[in-house]
Amino acid sequence: MKKLGYSLFVVLLFLLSACSTSEKQIADADKPFVWEGANLYFLLTDRFCNGTTDNDVNFERELPTGKLRGFEGGDIKGITQKIKEGYFNDLGINAIWFTPVTEQIHGSVDEGTGNTYGFHGYWAKDWTALDPNFGTMEDLAELVETAHANGIRIVMDAVINHTGPATETDPAWEKEWVRTGPTCTYQNFETTTECTLTNNLPDIKTESTQEVTVPASLEEKWKNEGRYEQEMKELDEFFARTGYPRTPRYYMIKWLCDYIIQFGIDGYRSDTVKHTDETVWGDFRKECEYAFQLWKKNNPEKVMDNNEFYSVAEVYGYGISNKFIYDFGDKQVNYYANGFTDLINFEFKHNALSGYEELFSKYSEILNGDLKGYGVLNYLTSHDDGSPFDQKREKSFESANKLLLCPGTSQVYYGDETARPLVIEGTVGDATLRSFMNWKEVETDEHAQAVLAHWQKLGKFRRDHPAVGAGVHKMISESPYLFSRTYNNAELQDQVFVGLDLPIGEKELSIADLEDGTKLRDAYSGKKTKVENGKISIDTKYDILLLELL
Repeated sequence: MKKLGYSLFVVLLFLLSACSTSEKQIADADKPFVWEGANLYFLLTDRFCNGTTDNDVNFERELPTGKLRGFEGGDIKGITQKIKEGYFNDLGINAIWFTPVTEQIHGSVDEGTGNTYGFHGYWAKDWTALDPNFGTMEDLAELVETAHANGIRIVMDAVINHTGPATETDPAWEKEWVRTGPTCTYQNFETTTECTLTNNLPDIKTESTQEVTVPASLEEKWKNEGRYEQEMKELDEFFARTGYPRTPRYYMIKWLCDYIIQFGIDGYRSDTVKHTDETVWGDFRKECEYAFQLWKKNNPEKVMDNNEFYSVAEVYGYGISNKFIYDFGDKQVNYYANGFTDLINFEFKHNALSGYEELFSKYSEILNGDLKGYGVLNYLTSHDDGSPFDQKREKSFESANKLLLCPGTSQVYYGDETARPLVIEGTVGDATLRSFMNWKEVETDEHAQAVLAHWQKLGKFRRDHPAVGAGVHKMISESPYLFSRTYNNAELQDQVFVGLDLPIGEKELSIADLEDGTKLRDAYSGKKTKVENGKISIDTKYDILLLELL
């Protein structure tokens, strides 16, 4: 973006729209929500916002750790706080995905980088309980209620593939439940699925047909907590209703679906999907949808829309160019045919190196062609991708343009919108991607404020117009660069026009698609114009136009 980053006007604009002082801006309730065009925010629960310090230390997790490898205090209350302040609505976010909040192993593990605790949420000990470091069931209920009241969907993180590492205080489950070797070598399907991701990360035997009882350590834990009878009663009822055998996969599915039935969450992002047999996910999706419909039946006054349950897969290495196929070498799997509406698109950060038109037209063609009816979740930065698009945060404005204006669902990683540093001195591995949210810079740093103001404008435009992410792309002119997006279904007709890399000041653009007299508003500057003789003329201080019909 030209001349945008440090202008006093943009800084003042941010200060006027900051989350602590603004009124909440919620998408027009009359416009249907579509996941294909959603603007989803992904955050590490422990690294976003500390809503209360009362739960910062539990289970004697007080050993010194490697840098950014211990709990930092972020929690469910912190997410709720930021929703209430209007931070997400100001950013145009209409879905939030946060890392797992189930109870983690109590001990620490040294993976060669110093002691590490399960701050990231992917080292589960008990799927039926929340980790007190993250919060309580009451906290989670408030989060979902608050999000829904603000037009925001909630996506939780489903881990079915593995438990947390075994420690002295966290024994591995029985061999009928888990394997502790060999480590995956990724040579073919078997060496990707029937193996452990790393040393000492017990792999749940989701492919097993052997019936099992509850792991002894979990049984003992439940008895000590006084809830063994209730948990067993619920398991008996689940297996009686479904007729499923009592194999490991179905215990996991039951425990995860309970969060849908109890809280009405809107979706799951499924972790390490390619490391299990693909049939696991079809069963999971079936039970998720059953649970979602049951929650809607039991809570008719809280139902937001008639969308199905959102189910997005992390198939590490999948890219949109693969369309329906992930290739293991000796076997090809279509995960869309095994329970998923969307797949995370690991290719996007590479495609984003292209120019705007090459990127946008490619995605529109595939998503409105071969993949029509399905979706991809695009990202430029994530929690375990060591090669992000803009690691030095030198292209924050371009990143917003490409991510938020591209067809497909967008995933904003926490701090993308504030230029949170991705290179932290003294860290090892993916810890450098997981620093605490840079709230102080948001309050004091002009650059962070300018970046945030830009992401807010594009995010709200995307949220308010399903055509941006879910519509059909059409280039109108190459220079100046102008395109349209059009979305049509039985419930909504939506059309927008976007110009990028335009001259600052007076702009004259041809829009033959619209009749003379059609009125337009630029959502970026707030200025209005109308079509005359097939053209519009508008004078703004920016090189971008986000045009919506009035």
